[in-house]
Amino acid sequence: MEDKSIFKSWVPKWAIIIILFVCLLHSMILLGVYTSNVTYAASFLDIEPEDLQFAMCVTYGTLLATILIESRFSSFFPAKNYLMAVYSVIGITIISSAYITNFYLFLLLRVVEGILMALPVITIRQLLIEQFNSKNAIIIGFSFYYGSLLLSTPFIMNIAVWFLDHYDWKYMLYVSGGLQVLNVFLILVTFRGHRITKKIPLYQIDWLSYILVLTAILCGAYFFVYAEKKYWFQSSEMVLMLIISLITGGLFIFKELLVKRPTFNFEVFKYANLRIGFLLFFLFYISRATLSLCHSVMFSIWNWDPSRVAGVQYINGLGNVIGLILAAYFLMKSVSTKIIFIIGFSLIALFHFWFTFLFVPDVALSDIIIPYVLQGIGVGFLFVPLILFTTSSVPAKMAVSSGIVGVSGRFWGSTIGFCVMQNAVVFLNKKHFLKLSQFVTGESPEAQQTIASTAQSFMAKGYSADNANTLALKKVFGTITKQATLLADMEIYTIVGYGLVVLIILIALNQHLKQTMTLVKSKIWIG
Repeated sequence: MEDKSIFKSWVPKWAIIIILFVCLLHSMILLGVYTSNVTYAASFLDIEPEDLQFAMCVTYGTLLATILIESRFSSFFPAKNYLMAVYSVIGITIISSAYITNFYLFLLLRVVEGILMALPVITIRQLLIEQFNSKNAIIIGFSFYYGSLLLSTPFIMNIAVWFLDHYDWKYMLYVSGGLQVLNVFLILVTFRGHRITKKIPLYQIDWLSYILVLTAILCGAYFFVYAEKKYWFQSSEMVLMLIISLITGGLFIFKELLVKRPTFNFEVFKYANLRIGFLLFFLFYISRATLSLCHSVMFSIWNWDPSRVAGVQYINGLGNVIGLILAAYFLMKSVSTKIIFIIGFSLIALFHFWFTFLFVPDVALSDIIIPYVLQGIGVGFLFVPLILFTTSSVPAKMAVSSGIVGVSGRFWGSTIGFCVMQNAVVFLNKKHFLKLSQFVTGESPEAQQTIASTAQSFMAKGYSADNANTLALKKVFGTITKQATLLADMEIYTIVGYGLVVLIILIALNQHLKQTMTLVKSKIWIG
């Protein structure tokens, strides 16, 4: 960066920080606008929830790949013109998605949105990190930004529910796209037009590496998202996707190890903290994936309406805020990283064990508040320290590569976490349903009595005897299905809880965890 500031002289420093934070939060909208209400978004596009999950993976995976080459674009164009153009296209893209109902066109649009999410990130973050000169300021900045991203899902879900109650879904997309106009206006008014980096020709972009890694990511994500639905290796399509992912991923690694100036520097894996951070991020996101089971039970078993589920997520969000504040305090006091990780994962483990006993046919809101808040505290407590731990031990010249590793841990953790939960739920549901169905037989007087009394209740409402018996059987098996789901969720939460206990023990025994993190010296702002 040159000494000459990119901001106009009249803009105060506090305003610069706020403007840069606002510009960074566009990714909150792009990631949350569809994930905020999966059921409605899937019905709007006439697709399955797995399709929408893959669409989210397409966006995040494209962002991950684009970080590799983003610096080439930001170095070629003056920052002001570059950022204004990117945010203008983001607004157009979001609004355009309101008129697209074809799933394949929607996927193409999500690729574009993934690219657009990545393009302004490093430039804005580099400008933002320059505004902080102390360790505490960096911690506060990280906590505020990543806390905003962490809270994006409940925040946007509540907005989505309100919009669906009062307006059409498209109006939410109009507002989301319109918010990008604010970014363009802020940049137009406060930025100067001069260049802040050395101009690098666009022909130096390593397109081959980009195509290879993007193909590997998207094919790998497709495999994990659809594997259960298409019966894993029984499907030739799944086998093909996995083979393509492994081949292109292998070619990318081989190419990067051979060239003199690689796009991704594999030397970052020489640093133990980065390797451990990647693994912890991966496991952290898998443990977070279980929260979707709670939301599923709220809808399908407890029959809570969307507005109530959206409101409940604010409880979890409150826990996130508490966790972020506690983590920031611990980091400022230079508390051992090992202690922070043990406390954070212990809170998430406690949530799993506690919630195991809440998977019952009906609960009161007061029953879930404490464990729900504990999960939020655990997540908020771990999120920023994990990012800092993963990236701060790596030299500044490898900042982009270390950041990509951090994003990879979150991407593959959330993608494989979805796959693990999806397969576990299907397998355990089937197992428990078959066991419980054995009791609904002609030899079971209790089952026959229940069916008879249920049929009588339907006959009293005017149904014929045959229809009443059919409805009675359907109701009984519906009850069995719900009970099988609850038992499956209990089993999953118990297994994950014990898995987290094992992880906590391994963290306690690990000798590579540094006592503190050097934040100011490394000047890293990636993730």
